[in-house]
Amino acid sequence: MLTPPYPELNDLLTMMGEAGHRLSEIEATEGAAGNLSVCLRWPIELRSRFPLVETIPLPQPVPELAGATFLVTGSGRRLRELKDEPTASIAALLVEEGGQTAKLHTAYGRRFERVTSEFNSHLAVHYDQILRSGTNFHALIHAQPPYLVFLSHVPRYQEVNYLNRHLLRWQPETIINLPEGIGFIPFKLPGSPDLMAANVESLRTHRIVIWAKHGVMARSDISVKRAADRVEYAETGAKYEYHNLTVGEIGEGLTPEEIRAICTAFNVQQNIF
Repeated sequence: MLTPPYPELNDLLTMMGEAGHRLSEIEATEGAAGNLSVCLRWPIELRSRFPLVETIPLPQPVPELAGATFLVTGSGRRLRELKDEPTASIAALLVEEGGQTAKLHTAYGRRFERVTSEFNSHLAVHYDQILRSGTNFHALIHAQPPYLVFLSHVPRYQEVNYLNRHLLRWQPETIINLPEGIGFIPFKLPGSPDLMAANVESLRTHRIVIWAKHGVMARSDISVKRAADRVEYAETGAKYEYHNLTVGEIGEGLTPEEIRAICTAFNVQQNIF
């Protein structure tokens, strides 16, 4: 939940660009992989940056979000390029009364035909989180960080308790920033209703979830950069775990007792260790 003064459109575009750039730096957005979206529920001026307007159907009805605005990356766009020319790769959607359609606002220089193919998952999670929490802001990132994706191919890391106890043991910051741990969804067809439903369910109890053999989705009700941080924290844990595998698992990481002491000192509520 954000409080006034609210970020302006240019601020939000800048933060989306910075998040996309950082995700590219950690190699989580190869080519045109990955997508971002934010939902905001305060009035915002769109025409100055997005003068072209058309009406499009939404993937699902969201009547309670009438009047909300989504900023969404376009299909096939490279997240590393958002920072330099955001309106070429981002669209704004203003949800209309009834929640079945939206006004799609784009720039003259847009370089995409439609918004990301994962928008059904984005919209469903935004809708679920906003109805549950009442927040006026929500950000989502889908990225494909290589170490997390690699481990999701290894059978033992497909068990969520094993996954979390091994990835969250390498740095104190990880449990502090991901106290609910990392969710895990077995492989489902990208863009499918099955993935959408599983994603909504897992993100109710986690701030980041792995889509097995595909990527991750992370959320934040504070900023899109905070969601990017969560991808980076989880990917760093996966990188430590991968390196430990390559040297014969000689590292022990933080012990459960040490992690519980960290949680006590920083008032972190968790039930993983």
